[in-house]
Amino acid sequence: MYASVGDRFVVHGRTVGDPERHGVIIEVRGTAGGPPFMVRWDDGHEGLFFPGADSNIELRPAREHVTV
Repeated sequence: MYASVGDRFVVHGRTVGDPERHGVIIEVRGTAGGPPFMVRWDDGHEGLFFPGADSNIELRPAREHVTV
C-alpha cells in the first residue's frame, strides 16, 4: 500500500455497528511510501499504523490524478 503525507485513511468497523475511523497521514516511516504510517486520528490521538484489509486510502486532492 502506497501513501504520502496528507492522504487520509478510512478504517471500516470490524463488526456490525462499529463506527469507521478516519485519520490523516502525518509521516511515512516505511520505504518508498509504504507502511508504517504515523497517523493523526480525527479524535486527536496520534499513532503508528500498519493498514490492514479493512483500510482504504483517500488521496488528497492534489494527488487524485497521480498514476502509481
